[in-house]
Amino acid sequence: MAWDATRTVRVRLDVPDDRKSDLHATNQRFQFCANRTAEWAWRYPHDDCVTSKSEAEQAIYDELREKTDHLHANLVQKAIKRATKDIDNCVDRLADGERTSRPHYGTFSIVYDKRAATFYRDKVSLATVNGRVECEYDLPDDPEGTPHGEYLLNDDYSFSTSTVHYDSSADEFYLHAAMEKTVDADSPEKAEDANVLGVDCNVDDHIAVTSTGRFIGNANLLNHERREFEKRCGDLQQTGTRSAHLTFQRIGDRFGRWSEDYLHRCSKAIVAEAQRHGCTHIAFEDLAQIRDRISDDKKFQQWAFRALQEQVENKAELAGIVVSKVEPAYTSQQCSQCGCTLDENRDGQAFACLDCSYAVNADYNAAKNIARKLALKLQRGQKSPLEERSVSTL
Repeated sequence: MAWDATRTVRVRLDVPDDRKSDLHATNQRFQFCANRTAEWAWRYPHDDCVTSKSEAEQAIYDELREKTDHLHANLVQKAIKRATKDIDNCVDRLADGERTSRPHYGTFSIVYDKRAATFYRDKVSLATVNGRVECEYDLPDDPEGTPHGEYLLNDDYSFSTSTVHYDSSADEFYLHAAMEKTVDADSPEKAEDANVLGVDCNVDDHIAVTSTGRFIGNANLLNHERREFEKRCGDLQQTGTRSAHLTFQRIGDRFGRWSEDYLHRCSKAIVAEAQRHGCTHIAFEDLAQIRDRISDDKKFQQWAFRALQEQVENKAELAGIVVSKVEPAYTSQQCSQCGCTLDENRDGQAFACLDCSYAVNADYNAAKNIARKLALKLQRGQKSPLEERSVSTL
């Protein structure tokens, strides 16, 4: 089994002085395409926003090419993709009750793949509004032990979709080179290439909290909707008429669809968070070992946790991310900073280590411990039968 491990390396570009204006002009047109796409696709609150890249391309690609004096076709497509993807994330936030607004693009950032750029180990050729510009990398004299040596100059890694940025304070351009390597899941290289996102699932407050500090979903809302559904069902069952029975079936189907859709959005946010941080693994606690934590509404909450994990596994597989499970012992009581493990460290949603005084949200602390457990297991080369079942292959 294998997946693509990705590492991003920041390298300064030696851009010829007479070509810097070409990169700035290219960025301006790239940002115009992204902003125009966002303007066209953002329909909130009067209508549904457009999140489909293909639909946006069909509607405004020709317009964008014409208005940017035929900016490289791939750059136009990448700008459309950036905007529709960001709007898709905004739609998820709106569905979760969060406040958000239409994306706006003003910072220098151009997305390049191999159709608009030619990547070499010592330089890159970039498409601009005025033909190609060739930029050499500013590499350290001794790259051994640096990200440049480990990834950029390593033939085991190949270039993937990357971005060009500009530091206005220093008048410098940088390539954020995404380097990919196919890693065998059974290879000892697995540990060194692993970057783990820990996820703590909850029956109250947020449904999931990640080790990166992202709080996802609303468990209280999910539980409230379930209780309202069961209350309505109880009233209908007492009525006992055929009409009540049909209504019972109808609202049951509606609640099922709503729950699945809500968990879909939560799972999508988890995978997006893993991708945003370049994670190769997502770690959950083993559901079979946390039943004692679920005191009320046990069957529903176990179903919700299981459904969320399954949806994450399905989406992670498409993204080439491995989903694994770890033993939950002491993740709530252990300090993720110093390792001190005491029941007294946690008080509800507050975690305060009695040894080192580290204080943080308790679920966030648990998520960090979950991530560390899997990272340590990978470093030791351990793989349990449970992990064997949960590894996904792209």
